[in-house]
Amino acid sequence: MSGIWQKMERDRALTPEFRACIERVYGERGRKALAAVDAGQVKRYLDFFVVVGHSDEYIVEEDFCTCSDFLFRGRECWHILAVRIAERTGLYESYDLWYQDVWKR
Repeated sequence: MSGIWQKMERDRALTPEFRACIERVYGERGRKALAAVDAGQVKRYLDFFVVVGHSDEYIVEEDFCTCSDFLFRGRECWHILAVRIAERTGLYESYDLWYQDVWKR
């Protein structure tokens, strides 16, 4: 799978081949991650990536997420996958703000 991530980053595109690979390897988590990227739910702030979930916004930093799936199970959630996809393809909204400042409001 690491080769597909590198190729996605090099091509800066989310091709049908990449989509199929993500769905095959990650199943439902992969489908949710792709749907979030397609819907523009991945945001990049100066300090964090944030993924808009079904009921909240979740902070993702490298291999950590603030969602309950990650916190309780300690495994890679669909929010982390969405950020990986968005980072490599450039498919995210970028904000010139600190999320910690926005979150406090």
